[in-house]
Amino acid sequence: MKAAAFASFGGPEVMSLMEFPEPQAGPGQVRVRVKSAGVQHFDSAVRSGWKPAYGLEVKLPQIPGNELAGIVDQVGEGVTGYSVGSRVLGFSLLNSYAEYVVVGADQIVSKPDTLSWEEAGGLTGNGQGAHIALNAIGVGPGDTVLINGAAGSLGSFAVQLAKERGAKTVIGTASEGNHDFIRSLGAIPVTYEAGLADRLRQLAPDGIHAAFDTAGGEGLRAAVELVKDRNRICTYFAYDLVEELGLRVVRGERSAARLAELVELHTQGRLQIHIRQVFPLSQAGEAQRALETRHGRGKIVLRID
Repeated sequence: MKAAAFASFGGPEVMSLMEFPEPQAGPGQVRVRVKSAGVQHFDSAVRSGWKPAYGLEVKLPQIPGNELAGIVDQVGEGVTGYSVGSRVLGFSLLNSYAEYVVVGADQIVSKPDTLSWEEAGGLTGNGQGAHIALNAIGVGPGDTVLINGAAGSLGSFAVQLAKERGAKTVIGTASEGNHDFIRSLGAIPVTYEAGLADRLRQLAPDGIHAAFDTAGGEGLRAAVELVKDRNRICTYFAYDLVEELGLRVVRGERSAARLAELVELHTQGRLQIHIRQVFPLSQAGEAQRALETRHGRGKIVLRID
């Protein structure tokens, strides 16, 4: 099978199209013929040589990718609820930038017709990541919430989910060109520049209750200054500042149940998935390069024909 992979650690240029043996589904697993795969900063970090604290094993050459959508074409022993031809979306830690991937049957959910392949491939990681973060910081009715880096895929999901949880006010930092987009999600946009904390005080005179950071920098430091309870601040970006700023590291497990909840929200028209750009599998390196600029709005996805 064809897959986008890296044989050495480095920048996006180490990604290339390679041939691999087709994986085979074992007990409790399904093989998915991948139609789309989301591109995440996690993928770029692993490609660069980062090793997560939970001991993810990377074997060169390595296929990255942990968001996927496609059609089941092989079903392992003991699997119920799915059959050859089932349309699904799901998640894995690695190996999704490929024509085929094997995952546990507990890592997928059925894809409704209301989701395009690109949308389905772009929901499973960032959508769950935002869901986990907002759970951790306890976003609920009446809260004023800051989303730092609100225009990206993770941030735009977080804005919508915060509103869905009953947050009274959601403020999203973004470059000025993305302010209309932030408004369309139901948040108040604000620029990143120096003096952010003062502008936030003007927007939220009664205070900010919780903050989710996806961009670091001035936005995270403003959150630390303005949010009274640091347990209600979560960063998915500035892990190097966690100890200095007295924050906790938030971790959570992706699950089929969590993903099914997000799919249902989309089906009901209560969660939008904004696709920024779609690349062919052969341009996975360029897709990661585009992601690493940290500009633009919404999700970058690979299309696998």
